[in-house]
Amino acid sequence: MNKTRSGFAAIIGRPNVGKSTLMNRLIGQKIAITSDKPQTTRNRIQTVYTDERGQIVFLDTPGMHQARTKLGDYMMDAARGTLGDADIVIWLVEPSPYIGAGDRDIAASLSGMDIPVIIVINKIDSVKKEDLLPVMAAFGQLIGAAEIIPVSARTGEGCDELLRAVFDRLSEGPLYYDDETVTDQTMRQIAGELVREAALRSLRDEIPHGIAVEVTRMTSRENGMYDIEADIICERDSHKGIIIGRGGSMLKKIGSAARRGIEDMTQERVNLRLFVKVRRDWRDNETLLKELGYSREK
Repeated sequence: MNKTRSGFAAIIGRPNVGKSTLMNRLIGQKIAITSDKPQTTRNRIQTVYTDERGQIVFLDTPGMHQARTKLGDYMMDAARGTLGDADIVIWLVEPSPYIGAGDRDIAASLSGMDIPVIIVINKIDSVKKEDLLPVMAAFGQLIGAAEIIPVSARTGEGCDELLRAVFDRLSEGPLYYDDETVTDQTMRQIAGELVREAALRSLRDEIPHGIAVEVTRMTSRENGMYDIEADIICERDSHKGIIIGRGGSMLKKIGSAARRGIEDMTQERVNLRLFVKVRRDWRDNETLLKELGYSREK
């Protein structure tokens, strides 16, 4: 009789390397929001993968970066703190043999830890197979004991091999969650993140980092339909104008995209109302950060 294996796997890496996309791919559904903006993930997000081999609790973290605001400090605390809870580390990197200062800092942090590390080279669908050899050699020299697995989080290539490698390194243990559990995130939290994702994708490069979303109301009707109200928080009056757009066009675009995402999640119709509010320099205001859920005490 096979014994079940279980444990916690932290997914770490620099911003925009595809950590959330990989986690969503591994668990088979969308929980963490994604965009082409660095630092899209702000909180630690916990998801659960269960099969006949056992259970992996994935811990998705904010990208490792040089913090410039109190929000940035919070994100780095969340990323570093996750390592202390992990039984194994999945370090996601780009398919380039050049190793920059950010990745070298991560390697230095990992070198003093007594837990297994799997280096995952993501986005292999964007390079030729022969170009991966120098990448694997470069990172292999950086952390010699780590296994290196090339994957594409976008297409799923290599993800089964990654799951095998994680299970191989976990100890025998109990299931932490029932096999129906997929995440510790509430529906309300995911809904707010889907609104933020829609804003990030719609606004492109104009004000990606200076917005937050607070769901102020989420109720369901007898027919299953959800009524949701949410505030999009920004830092400047000029930002508010950009988010609303001429004649409300941008806000309607954001709301339409967010509503589709929430309906996909809930499998129910959604009535979504969005409002835009200015909270000056909220990323450096401890009180506002706590109100928006970015609290070190969580």
